[in-house]
Amino acid sequence: MWTYYPELLAKPVPRYTSYPTAAEFGDLDPDRYRQALRNAEGDISLYIHIPFCEKICFYCGCNTAHAGRKQRLESYLDALHAEIELVASLLPPTALVRRIAFGGGSPNAIEPDQFRLLVDKLFFSFATADPVLSIELDPRTMTSDWAEAIGHVGIQRASLGVQTFAPHCQQAIGRVQDEDCIVRTVDWLREAGVTSLNFDLMYGLPGQTMADLEDSLQRTRVLGADRVALFGYAHVPHIVPRQRVIDASELPDQEQRFAMAELGYAYFATHGYTPIGFDHFARPGGDPLARAAFDGTLRRNFQGFTDDTSDVLVGLGASAISSFPHLLAQNEKNSGRYRMLSSQDHLAANRGILRTADDRYRGAVIEQLLCQGRAQLGACLMREVRPSLQPFLDRGLVDIDRQWLDILPEGLPYARTIAALFDAHRAATMQQFSSAV
Repeated sequence: MWTYYPELLAKPVPRYTSYPTAAEFGDLDPDRYRQALRNAEGDISLYIHIPFCEKICFYCGCNTAHAGRKQRLESYLDALHAEIELVASLLPPTALVRRIAFGGGSPNAIEPDQFRLLVDKLFFSFATADPVLSIELDPRTMTSDWAEAIGHVGIQRASLGVQTFAPHCQQAIGRVQDEDCIVRTVDWLREAGVTSLNFDLMYGLPGQTMADLEDSLQRTRVLGADRVALFGYAHVPHIVPRQRVIDASELPDQEQRFAMAELGYAYFATHGYTPIGFDHFARPGGDPLARAAFDGTLRRNFQGFTDDTSDVLVGLGASAISSFPHLLAQNEKNSGRYRMLSSQDHLAANRGILRTADDRYRGAVIEQLLCQGRAQLGACLMREVRPSLQPFLDRGLVDIDRQWLDILPEGLPYARTIAALFDAHRAATMQQFSSAV
């Protein structure tokens, strides 16, 4: 189905959940963030970051810490409540929250009652319009009490960090969880009213074979996942020190990774799922993500592919990123400094980047290529990238028809590499990213 061209995958590229990417962020005056909040109108989305896990996985590049120190966790939640009050007070009355996403870390690292209080705080502080609620969960620390809390607050969408069902791969990445744990969590969530359930899976793991991957794909389908995100493991120990525990000699090489990505795509595409890009999948017949992919409204933000059409995403919590048409702003990453800022009634955003008109134009092209597989280019941009596109044209991976650039089916695994051709910032920061496949 796909042809492996190693020369086209030689350079690491971002996942492009924003443009410019976080690698380009610099110091930011919090007043710019304050003004962006005051100017936010219409539909907005919230992302709440809980940077704690009860168990830390070796592979994880998220900003997270061990949840064992109760006092630290409680003081973090106090700071988060304070930030919610401050940010909500700055938004105009016309800003209506239609999406609330909880991520981490693992939101279920806190107590169910603490989660209920957090949700109550959000609904009390912000103007809402029947928002869609979603949450990321660690099956290893899921409980019936947590499932009850999820049902109580009305979570509709949940994402499980499954990664792999292969025991030896789980051991290698520090995420041991037997299938009974996953099954029990799925049952609890369905009973709690979760209607859209995503499984996060990974390929390119240490010691992982094609048979291991196919087994995980099959188990995921049988367990009834509505959506699947199949990520390639990004081994960047120079950025994520905890990954040094992983034996790099056991990792599949790039050609094996390419074959794994192809296997995942072929499996889900032939077993009742709609492909979203080349590494996400959703069941058709009502799933909003599949519908957005079909009707051309699919978007991309810090949670990945989404059917969220809002141009404003407000991030709350340490390291959370907010996105506005003209600004990207990131909160203080260090949990201790974040707690200090919030407790003193200061906005926590201290890094980010102003998005120029050129950034917004290129960002729209990158998003269209990743979400719709095609983009309309202006004459100047077409002339700029045409030489770089030639290797993809020669191999039948893309097509150009006047102002339109189309990624052909054979070019899907190269989508991020093609999108990176439009990244005016990429030369200085590519070393910070991982393989495109």
